Amino acid sequence: MRRWEGGDPGVSNQKTPTTILLTPERKFHSFGYAARDFYHDLDPNEAKQWLYLEKFKMKLHTTGDLTMDTDLTAANGKKVKALEIFAYALQYFKEQALKELSDQAGSEFENSDVRWVITVPAIWKQPAKQFMRQAAYQAGLVSPENSEQLIIALEPEAASIYCRKLRLHQMIELSSKAAVNGYSGSDTVGAGFTQAKEHIRRNRQSRTFLVENVIGEIWSELEEGDKYVVVDSGGGTVDLTVHQIRLPEGHLKELYKATGGPYGSLGVDYEFEKLLYKIFGEDFIEQFKIKRPAAWVDLMIAFESRKRAAAPDRTNPLNITLPFSFIDYYKKFRGHSVEHALRKSNVDFVKWSSQGMLRMSPDAMNALFKPTIDSIIEHLRDLFQKPEVSTVKFLFLVGGFAEAPLLQQAVQAAFGDQCRIIIPQDVGLTILKGAVLFGLDPAVIKVRRSPLTYGVGVLNRYVEGKHPPEKLLVKDGTRWCTDVFDKFISADQSVALGELVKRSYTPAKPSQLVIVINIYSSEHDNVSFITDPGVKKCGTLRLDLTGTSGTAVPARREIQTLMQFGDTEIKATAIDIATSKSVKVGIDFLNY
Repeated sequence: MRRWEGGDPGVSNQKTPTTILLTPERKFHSFGYAARDFYHDLDPNEAKQWLYLEKFKMKLHTTGDLTMDTDLTAANGKKVKALEIFAYALQYFKEQALKELSDQAGSEFENSDVRWVITVPAIWKQPAKQFMRQAAYQAGLVSPENSEQLIIALEPEAASIYCRKLRLHQMIELSSKAAVNGYSGSDTVGAGFTQAKEHIRRNRQSRTFLVENVIGEIWSELEEGDKYVVVDSGGGTVDLTVHQIRLPEGHLKELYKATGGPYGSLGVDYEFEKLLYKIFGEDFIEQFKIKRPAAWVDLMIAFESRKRAAAPDRTNPLNITLPFSFIDYYKKFRGHSVEHALRKSNVDFVKWSSQGMLRMSPDAMNALFKPTIDSIIEHLRDLFQKPEVSTVKFLFLVGGFAEAPLLQQAVQAAFGDQCRIIIPQDVGLTILKGAVLFGLDPAVIKVRRSPLTYGVGVLNRYVEGKHPPEKLLVKDGTRWCTDVFDKFISADQSVALGELVKRSYTPAKPSQLVIVINIYSSEHDNVSFITDPGVKKCGTLRLDLTGTSGTAVPARREIQTLMQFGDTEIKATAIDIATSKSVKVGIDFLNY
């Protein structure tokens, strides 16, 4: 969908910003540009009553102990439940998408006709994925009874699926040293390239996107066993994933567990904020945000469009217009002018222009990118040290932040001699398109790596000399060892799609109707006890035996549980062996 109402002048956007506005009564009002513009036009006193939230997706990554009750803070300082905000956003998307589908098809589309795919960063932990699913239930996207109507896709995986489908004319290759796709740069290829680009440009307007089943040219260059890295750099996070091709069907195998960190383009915005602190004082900026919220949004929009103009070879300064109310409020607050503040601040690469603008030298702008880009490069360096990654053939740079020439140049300089660096032409939409392909065939990724070791605590027979004495428990004359970690799966272990981990559990008393088993996780793979350092309780497995018992309850019941770790989410099923009835099972990483 390209028609987001009220996009920015001077910034072409294939995406809508993560911005939401609630009325003073906390009801959903608008999303994206519409939310921003409406909020903007409110009288400042009235605006304080409204709840405006932006850039809130990262909260799910940065909150260590995420629950259904985690809060977000609106621009006016009021708190709202994160779950509510995410549900509002998803509900808005649902309505927009169904309306658009119905408009295009000329007939009503029902929600039940749709398979929904929500993409999340690969480095999100289980609770954040489950949180998204809960939000989708609350938004009415799908119901818990039809949970398979919603698939959670991992962003770099989606990008990876799409990158394999690319043909030469849809890519921009950075390594100019290499011949384009094996040809030397002769005129015929050059002409073909220009034509292809022209063709793309003309078709850019077409709003449909064709999934090509043709074997794309990049695909024909990849052979069985070839490895490639996808670097997905977005607003909040950078996700790295390493895949290997398995022919004949071209299934993918994840070679190295997805890694990454909070090094998205928002980092550049924070650096700009820190620069403003330095010039005008943190006390003033924080006060200004609260007192003139709309003008603050204005300033960040002005920064955004200049941020996109930053480039390695740029020589002329970038001008950022300061809103009039900024200049005005600063004078009231400090008793002297903005110009005075700049002179006094000793920040020599930011000057004041008489037209009411901050003039930033290209070096000043590049400095704002530096910490974020350095983190990305360092992270990639670590990855390239890993033996599994040493023979990578391609590096695909995708995601919204991959449009930044400064990032492109840094990646090229650091890794251009190790592998071919490729940027798809519609780099910002790579993940979206890959998610479409994933929704059509979720089984395309056959092998994943578990990011953590998972298991439960059990009692084992006590073995003298092997088990520590403080773990000894004597019950009815039998000696047991407590807290033993029963491992389901190890960190970094390869798990195939559909591969099951089987365990059997017995209720303590035959009459027991609910068994709750704590799940523990660790980043290490050699765990012996749930009390070992680094082992955390991370969820519960709940077996509900009501309705499974026949007339005679057998003295010893055995509940066989099957868990699946090879998918994007961890799933479980269980059956009562005696009656062969299926047992209701819930696996919960959020409310335990």
